[in-house]
Amino acid sequence: MDVAYVAEWLNLVLRWAHMIVGIAWVGASFYFIWLDNHLHKPLDPADAAKGIGGEVWAVHGGGFYTAKKFTLAPATLPPELHWFKWEAYTTLITGFFLLCLVYYYGAEIALIDPSVMALGKTEAIALGLASMVIGWLVYDGLCRSAFGDDEAVLGGLLFLFCAAAAWGLCHVFSGRGAYIHFGAMLGTIMALNVYFVIIPGQRELVKAKEEGRTPDPKYGLMGRQRSVHNTYFTLPVLFTMISNHYAGLYGHEWNWVLLIMISVAGALIRVWFVQRHKGDANPLVLGSGLVVLALTAVLALPRPSDDGGGPVAFDQVQPIIQARCVSCHSAKPTQEGIAAPPKGLILETPAEIHARAAVIYQQSAATRVMPPGNMTHITDAERRMIARWFKGGAQ
Repeated sequence: MDVAYVAEWLNLVLRWAHMIVGIAWVGASFYFIWLDNHLHKPLDPADAAKGIGGEVWAVHGGGFYTAKKFTLAPATLPPELHWFKWEAYTTLITGFFLLCLVYYYGAEIALIDPSVMALGKTEAIALGLASMVIGWLVYDGLCRSAFGDDEAVLGGLLFLFCAAAAWGLCHVFSGRGAYIHFGAMLGTIMALNVYFVIIPGQRELVKAKEEGRTPDPKYGLMGRQRSVHNTYFTLPVLFTMISNHYAGLYGHEWNWVLLIMISVAGALIRVWFVQRHKGDANPLVLGSGLVVLALTAVLALPRPSDDGGGPVAFDQVQPIIQARCVSCHSAKPTQEGIAAPPKGLILETPAEIHARAAVIYQQSAATRVMPPGNMTHITDAERRMIARWFKGGAQ
């Protein structure tokens, strides 16, 4: 059986599964943050006497619901407790296997860019794995340190660490590979927060009740802190998951700055939503997030370049596209590891090339992200030829 065909189907199944379990995780995470921020004093005084600290009434799907939260724990545990953990674990597992398939198995195409750093496949994979491990160790160490008690200081330190990580990754991997590893680092932190902090804390609370001890409130506080961090990491992670579609960002010379700016914008917008839950939304927070997003768009604008001459005729450009692009972008790709033309883009005929002139220019000349890892050895002179052809009207 064709290896590329098998890889394509594995990609489909893993990506689909990753999306399904990821939506379940994000949905549960956002819901419980919303729930915490909408708690009100119990309407029934008897509930307060039972240790209930807040409740929420809601209507959904044709029925009424009430959710109650104990300040610490109920007097007696019910026979069944629902735990929210497998959503996080399966998101991490499916994401890791997808990362291995796309960026490690296909490292020469998706991860390594010799113009950024000349890496062997084994070196690149080792650095990718190390970025996720180091990311967790640094994050968890900061949270457990003396800085962890001051959210403002901790937030500042985490921002500096994320900025350093973005810079480092973008100076080691291809832009596409760097962006996905930044997201993988944050996603790993989120899942390990669940595995190492949130769930163990919940187990300790349950154990204390079963043994007749008063639960230590520190476990609840630690769990809530990590849950809040996770909800702020979510929007940047979701951006990196779709970032491979936007070469104008990851292929930019300031790609690491753009990555941090979009992450900051996402976090600020999420802060505004959390404030809105509490009924004290500050429009300046939302405005700041949108301004940062707008500044990112301005910074990412393509810069004028000297293409070294006037317009170029199509018959000068077509051989370049035939030699450098068609091995992937054809009805039956000949490039090893490619089962179907990426994004369905076929460039075999003059009509197909003319119809996709803007995309060809953007990918090969403006952002220079194609061919990936320059695996077909396109030259700078050929990139300039494509730019001159496009700017001359792509006739």
